[in-house]
Amino acid sequence: MTGAHAAGPAAPRLADVSTAQVADALRGRGLWLDVGAASVRARSDSPFLAPQLQRAYPEFPFVDQAPWADVHVALMRARGLRRWLRPQVRLQADGREPFQPFPADHPLPMMEWGGNLFIGQRLNQLLLLHAGVVERDGLALVLPAVPGSGKSTLSAALSLSGWRLLSDEFGALDPHTRRFVPVLKPVALKNRSIDVIRAFSQHAVLGPTFEKTRKGDVAHLAASADAVARRHETARPGAVVLPQWQEGAPLSFERLPAESAFRALAFNAFNYQTVGAPAFDAAVALARQCCAWSLRYSRLDEALAAQEQVWPEVRARAAAGGGA
Repeated sequence: MTGAHAAGPAAPRLADVSTAQVADALRGRGLWLDVGAASVRARSDSPFLAPQLQRAYPEFPFVDQAPWADVHVALMRARGLRRWLRPQVRLQADGREPFQPFPADHPLPMMEWGGNLFIGQRLNQLLLLHAGVVERDGLALVLPAVPGSGKSTLSAALSLSGWRLLSDEFGALDPHTRRFVPVLKPVALKNRSIDVIRAFSQHAVLGPTFEKTRKGDVAHLAASADAVARRHETARPGAVVLPQWQEGAPLSFERLPAESAFRALAFNAFNYQTVGAPAFDAAVALARQCCAWSLRYSRLDEALAAQEQVWPEVRARAAAGGGA
C-alpha cells in the first residue's frame, strides 16, 4: 500500500500549524508523511523533532491520523543516565534499532536515514535505483550514482531550476507500467553542498545544519509546494545521466551506449536481485528507451546548461516512442 489517501483535502500544511500541535501528534498516535510511493508514520518524545520536521517538510499536509503506513518509526530519548549526560535519541522500528543512538538534537537526520533504510527494504513492488529523479514535460531525468558523486546536489539544483523533484535518493520505477513514482523526501545535502545550494538559489528552503554527523555536516532542502502537490503523479522515462562531481574539472558530457546505461542502472539498484526478472526486463527497457550520457562537472551552471541543450532531443525521442 501507499499513502495516497493519508491526507484529507482540507489538511493544513505542516508549516501552518503550531509546533505544539506537531509535537502532540508525535507524542500521541503519530505524524503521517505521505511521500508518494509510501507513507511514513513517525512517533517521538523528542522536543527537537517537531520544529525540524516543519522546516524540512513545510509543504506536506499535517496528518495525525490515517488508516495505514508502510513504514513506522519511533525516535525516543534515551533513558537512564543518557537522559541527562550527553543526551541521545534512539530510532526503533519493528522491534529493532538499526543504528547506534544519535545526539539528542539530531532526530531529523536519524529519521531520514531510518526511513530510507526501511523504504529500501519494503517497496519491492518497485525497482529502486540509487538515483535522483526530476521531471519536466512529463519525462523523468534519472541520475543514478554512488554516494559522493554530486547526485543530490545536482538534483537539488535542477529542482530549483524549473524541474519537478521526484526524489534525490530513490529512482522508484514500476516494472510493470515502466513509469517513475515519486518518493518525495527532503534532499539531503552534505558538507560543501549545503553552501553551494544556498548560494545557487535564493528560493532554496533549507532546514537546520546538523554538524559532525556520521556523514559529515548535513542539511535538508525542502520540496516545493508543486512537487508535494504532485507527489502521486508518475513520469515516463526520458533520459539517464550518470553524474560525477570533480573539483576544478572541465565539463564533460558524453553520450553513452545502451549497454553502459544498463550496467549503471543495474549496479545502482537497491533491490535488483530481490525483484528478479522484472527488474532485469525493466532495466533493459529503460536503457533502450532513454537517451543516456555521462556527466563530469565542477560547476552547476555548466551541468544544467548541458542538460538544457540536449533536452529537445530527449523530448523528440520520447515523442517518437524511444528505444529500439
